[in-house]
Amino acid sequence: MVEEESVRVVRCGGSELNFRRAVFSADSKYIFCVSGDFVKVHSTATEECVHILQGHRNLVTGIQLNPNNHLQLYSCSFDGTVKLWDYVDGILIKTFVVGLKLHALFTLPSAEDSVFVIINKEKPDVFQLVSVKLPKSSSQEIEAKELSFVLDYINQSPKCIAFGNEGEYVAAVRDFYLSVYFFKKKTTSRFTLSSSRNKKHAKNNFTCVACHPKEDCIATGHKDGKIRLWRNFDDDKKYTYTCLHWHHDMVMDLAFSVTGTSLLSGGRESVLVEWRDATEKNKEFLPRLGATIEHISVSPAGDLFCTSHSDNKIIVIHRNLEASAVIQGLVKDSNIFTGLMVDPRTKALVLNGKPGHLQFYSLQHDKQLYNLDIIQQEYINDYGLIQIELTKAAFGCYGNWLATVEQRQEKETELELQMKLWMYNKKTQGFVLNTKVNMPHEDHITALCFCNAEKFENPTLVTSSKDGHFKVWILTDDSDIYKKAVGWTCDFVGSYHKYQATNCCFSEDGSLLAVSFEEIVTIWDSETWELKCTFCQRAGKIRHLCFGRLTCSKYLLGATENGILCCWNLLSCALEWSAKLNVRVMEPDPNSENIAAISRSSVGSDLFVFKPSEPRPLYIQKNISREEVQWGVFVPRDVPESFTSEAYQWLNRSQFYFLTKSQSLLTFSTKSPEEKLTPTSKQLLAEESLPTTPFYFILGKHREQQDEKINEAFESELVQLPLTENIPAISELLHTPAHVLPSASFLCSKFVSSLLLSKETKSGEEIPEDVDMEEGKESDDSDEENDFTEKIQDTNNTDLGEDLLHQLSKSEEKELRKFRKVDYSWITVL
Repeated sequence: MVEEESVRVVRCGGSELNFRRAVFSADSKYIFCVSGDFVKVHSTATEECVHILQGHRNLVTGIQLNPNNHLQLYSCSFDGTVKLWDYVDGILIKTFVVGLKLHALFTLPSAEDSVFVIINKEKPDVFQLVSVKLPKSSSQEIEAKELSFVLDYINQSPKCIAFGNEGEYVAAVRDFYLSVYFFKKKTTSRFTLSSSRNKKHAKNNFTCVACHPKEDCIATGHKDGKIRLWRNFDDDKKYTYTCLHWHHDMVMDLAFSVTGTSLLSGGRESVLVEWRDATEKNKEFLPRLGATIEHISVSPAGDLFCTSHSDNKIIVIHRNLEASAVIQGLVKDSNIFTGLMVDPRTKALVLNGKPGHLQFYSLQHDKQLYNLDIIQQEYINDYGLIQIELTKAAFGCYGNWLATVEQRQEKETELELQMKLWMYNKKTQGFVLNTKVNMPHEDHITALCFCNAEKFENPTLVTSSKDGHFKVWILTDDSDIYKKAVGWTCDFVGSYHKYQATNCCFSEDGSLLAVSFEEIVTIWDSETWELKCTFCQRAGKIRHLCFGRLTCSKYLLGATENGILCCWNLLSCALEWSAKLNVRVMEPDPNSENIAAISRSSVGSDLFVFKPSEPRPLYIQKNISREEVQWGVFVPRDVPESFTSEAYQWLNRSQFYFLTKSQSLLTFSTKSPEEKLTPTSKQLLAEESLPTTPFYFILGKHREQQDEKINEAFESELVQLPLTENIPAISELLHTPAHVLPSASFLCSKFVSSLLLSKETKSGEEIPEDVDMEEGKESDDSDEENDFTEKIQDTNNTDLGEDLLHQLSKSEEKELRKFRKVDYSWITVL
């Protein structure tokens, strides 16, 4: 039984990988990145997630290698703790409780037993850089309350703080100010750029800073795309700076190479620029990285770089500016119009991805599976250009069909609308465009849904629109005379008193279709498309509509814009119950009768889980998010949970995910689900064992455990087959170079003959001569039979003291005699 306080809301799969700079391990084999409440450890060679470091209770805001032990990692979080990890084994070593909200983390080799963090004590917009003393203790959780002030009035972003020249000074930028604090002198120098509003100095704002690892040189990025290199900054009057300018927009991040000979910069152009020797003329480019560069990191060994991008991906780049690996997270689009869907085939989360794409995202492995290009047009990144938007999508027929709607509207009277239907192709393992419908409605499409009932062989799709109609689309196979090409066509058009159609959904068995026309809900027969009944509560426009499932399939639920949740009984055609609830999200669980409703209050968003048969909620959790929840979806579990409490049984078969306005993907977790949210294989190690291929079996390189099982099975067999590695034909075939081998037709007969049983195949000794033989047989027949009547010895069990004898019956000997006389000469003709 799970206690109530053990169920909490956690950031799950799909968290931002680009929230902070990624960090390389000392040997460049691993790359670390923050991901919500977790720290992920990825392999730079295979891109796979090796470990997930879990233990923080809030958003992780910084990670750094332990300078005194390259196999350990520090992390800090909004939960006020600094944790020390052994990332090789994925083990938490120590927790240092600071007690303040930590916004960033820095480490220095010269500062032993101390780390630097960014905190805000008084005002919410005033941040300080402080040093935290980490006390030594044998206990696992230690309080670290000894703070030393370093810099005040700084930016909370770690890109605006940098330590230089082996930790002699620290530089911080904010707005138009550059501050440099010298640790030995304990003095601070401040430099200011012009902030006048004329065009020349309009965008002088500092955006990021990086320090040379071995020299007194500071590089700063600016909003106007310029990079300034500051020198002699230990003197307020003699300081100088030079400018490098290539970026046409703001510089997002800067990083020096390990030796300091190169400076890396990136921005909205999606181009990584390497300034060699920090000169304007000597620069190299890595273009077309796909999205805005948010962060740049350099490995301690200097052989790898990595860039974090605005589309939630990390690209690992070799020293010669060649991309070697891509770690793709959940793409956060500017608007999620399609909502959250689940692909019935892969159980992947499906939603808007890159512009004009649908992304398929695996929640179990927390990685993107692939993108499906829906609009199939080149995306032009221009702020003033009105783009084609993917607004609706729905799966049907257990994942065999996908319907999408895209639109573009410059003026109120100029609406471009297109509906596409995609069919799943088993050969290509992807969706192929089947039907394209231009202007399926005269106004915006508000909803679309498939009939997924098993009894309906012919796929059916329903679309509703603001033009006051809903249309029924069916699949037909009369596209050609051979009845092999199929396409979609409109079968029925329905309306109700010229009201706008706002929602539509099918009942679980597909017999009824519910369509809401503003404040009125209409029920239609799906076979004859006759109007059966209407429900009207005059409680406002219907915002959400869904049928009950399983034992509650006789109920229909509707949520209105005026904050009323209604439940109608379809058998009595009457209102069963209603409740005052401002529902923003309503999702039925496909595996149970439960329905999850998320309401918006002045404090935040609240969750209610209930069954339509009774208005009393099964589970209530207040303030699951401070911001508005826009979408939600139930994802079926691969392995059901076993909660016994009635309040938590809704978590047994499915897991509920919801997306907030800031596009944070959240779910509900118990005390142990951190492990269940992570991939099933936490650790991916490069084993030396060969893959199990046909050649692996031919060569006979089996493991010892397999050998023991095979030898035990051979005890009851008649003939011990020779190991294939001892057959000359196979050895010759496998070890001879391909360019000197004869043709395959010539080798076939020899190869197949070598696999047949040899006449001389015997075990160690023959059976005794006193075995009873059939009457009328001569002595040579007896010898022939002795060749086939053998003792099977257990060669692996020599300690048994005596051989195990197995003697054939007379019926078995007759069968063997027939088998021996079969002619195999036909194989030589092959």
